[in-house]
Amino acid sequence: MDFRHLTLPSLKRAFNYALKQRTLLALLVVVLVAGCSSTKLAYRYADWGIVWWVEDYITLTGDQKQQLNRDIETLRQWHCSAELPRYRVWLDELEADVAEGPPSETTVAYHQEQVFDFFPSLLEKATPVAVNLLSSLSDEQVRELATNMEESQQDMEQEFLADSPQATAEARAERTAERVERWLGDLSEDQHNIVHDWSASRGSQTEIWLQGRRNWQLALLDVLENRSEPTFPQQLEALILNSEEVRGEAYQAMMRESRVAMADLMHKLIQAGDRTTLTHLQGRAEELNSDFKTLSCAPDPEVAGS
Repeated sequence: MDFRHLTLPSLKRAFNYALKQRTLLALLVVVLVAGCSSTKLAYRYADWGIVWWVEDYITLTGDQKQQLNRDIETLRQWHCSAELPRYRVWLDELEADVAEGPPSETTVAYHQEQVFDFFPSLLEKATPVAVNLLSSLSDEQVRELATNMEESQQDMEQEFLADSPQATAEARAERTAERVERWLGDLSEDQHNIVHDWSASRGSQTEIWLQGRRNWQLALLDVLENRSEPTFPQQLEALILNSEEVRGEAYQAMMRESRVAMADLMHKLIQAGDRTTLTHLQGRAEELNSDFKTLSCAPDPEVAGS
């Protein structure tokens, strides 16, 4: 995703799309590790992306928008100063491991876990942002949120669930190949076959993921019924920090299996590649690392002044 050639309206569409595919609170990590070609610009607009995403679901008042902007700026300041150094340490390790040659399956799994380890602290710090916003919603805004989440869920089911399990697996393979190529470069025919075989073996993963998403949304609406109660912050925190439990046992089992399967997939793709594959992977790590090192943690005047 090349942000250098995007106008503000197209940036909005790009972030709206990205956000609808992933959780709101994980946006910053996703933007930073997804391989965007202009990380610094993507990072600058990440906070605006959150505002745009929220406004797709809820019509905010002026006061709510200002509070959200302030909260997001505080989150961004923390993330930039506390988390980006952790990313750089990880990328240094990744660069060094790739420079030694094709990484082992254990090494690939290790680096995958490093990425997952970035999420808990971000979710914890982002929870007050969600509490401040959601506790201020009116009954009308909650109804609007419920309607828009249901429409979004239906849109995603239409997008990701094809007419047959085979067609759903094919679509999953295409999405997976696109994501992998951000890190490994263009895939060979053998590598595409590996992705297709992997996708076919994932069974009903997409259906389970979508059902888990619906379970979480319904739980959120239940919690919002108590948004004026003193216990609301704790209830919402539990919902955010223990998301997989809320999404159901099938979702939890799928995610455990999926982590192992994804690490195995990446290892097989690297092994099936050549030196170009490793060079591309190392180049993406170096590019991200360079961007992180030059990012400024100074307040964004566009956000701070809004």
